[in-house]
Amino acid sequence: MGKELSITEKSDFERDGFIIKRNFFSQEEINLLYSLATDDSVTSHAFDLKDTNGNRTKLTLWFTPGDDSFGLMSRSERMVKAVEKLLGNQGEVCHFHSKVMQKEPKKGGAWEWHQDYGYWYKNGFLYPEAMISVMVALTDANIENGCLQVLKGTHKMQRFEHSFVGEQQGADPDFVAEAEKNSELVYVELKAGDTLFFHSNILHRSDANLSDKPRWSVISAYNLSFNKPFREKNTSCIEPVKMVADSALLESGKQVVKQADFLSKDAEITLQDLNRS
Repeated sequence: MGKELSITEKSDFERDGFIIKRNFFSQEEINLLYSLATDDSVTSHAFDLKDTNGNRTKLTLWFTPGDDSFGLMSRSERMVKAVEKLLGNQGEVCHFHSKVMQKEPKKGGAWEWHQDYGYWYKNGFLYPEAMISVMVALTDANIENGCLQVLKGTHKMQRFEHSFVGEQQGADPDFVAEAEKNSELVYVELKAGDTLFFHSNILHRSDANLSDKPRWSVISAYNLSFNKPFREKNTSCIEPVKMVADSALLESGKQVVKQADFLSKDAEITLQDLNRS
């Protein structure tokens, strides 16, 4: 299957709230991205967050996509064109933020049921249909190492209230319980290089990684230019992406993220600023 999304895939996304593109990135590209994700330049800026059982998951987050390897990935033609198609060609594609999710073996924590728009709503975005998350698997993700789980079709239920659960925010458990009665639970098992596109309102979670294998991914969140938030200070979410050729990632080789672009550990942030998966 090619890199370009088909009409069927767009229909599947509208019906289910997610689609998977297998081998969206090559093994050579994944090797490059994983080498950067595990580099001290990235891991030293990670946030360490507990789940309800005390297990910790780390993430490193930044807003502006630059000329580093991750920026070239999120700005690549295949990514931008796919996002544009799934969001209905209603406006220019902008990059909200990206993050490296680091589920370490034996101790990587779980995430509660949540919707990304459950957080982003609090940033002042008015249109959930103008937002999407894209997860690129840097390692294999399976049930054993805490792969993402989704409740199929729950993006059509609109936004649920979210509140703190330990150091995370989770969707209202009563509404989640009802959604579970009506929606199929899907374990999103991915091979490295597979890519998941998921709607801003689909309910998703993940279990702790109690296996001896890491579960690493990079997630880029996108927004359309007309969806201007009234509480978000960072402006990357309304600045059209400067798209690059798919070949740029490998041609540039390993390029580190500028240290100034990372969200500082000392910055005053709130959990709704972070799209966690």
